[in-house]
Amino acid sequence: DVQLVESGGGSVQAGGSLRLSCVASGYTFSSYYMGWFRGAPGKEREGVAVIGVLGNTDYLDSVKGRFTISRDNAKNTLYLQMNSLQPEDTGMYYCAADQLYGTCRDVLDFPARGQGTQVTVSS
Repeated sequence: DVQLVESGGGSVQAGGSLRLSCVASGYTFSSYYMGWFRGAPGKEREGVAVIGVLGNTDYLDSVKGRFTISRDNAKNTLYLQMNSLQPEDTGMYYCAADQLYGTCRDVLDFPARGQGTQVTVSS
């Protein structure tokens, strides 16, 4: 079974940084497309970033230039470096995986996902 475990969330002030990690197990990590999506009460869930098996990436417009998605296939780990965080970035961040590539918007439909890690940004 595919298992995804996120970590790295926390509370920061606006302008701060966090690095999220997602450790994967139960499948061949390097052959799956990986992504992050987020959700918050009263807001629609949105795909934040996706990375393909060759390292190609796609981002939500509002995070471009601030967030960087990366993967370490040797460690079966996905990362999301988040800089210049803003209060609107607050939410639960989930890691997701699929065998088919999509844009960051498609990450919402990736069948495998973790339990999430909370990110809170105060102004």
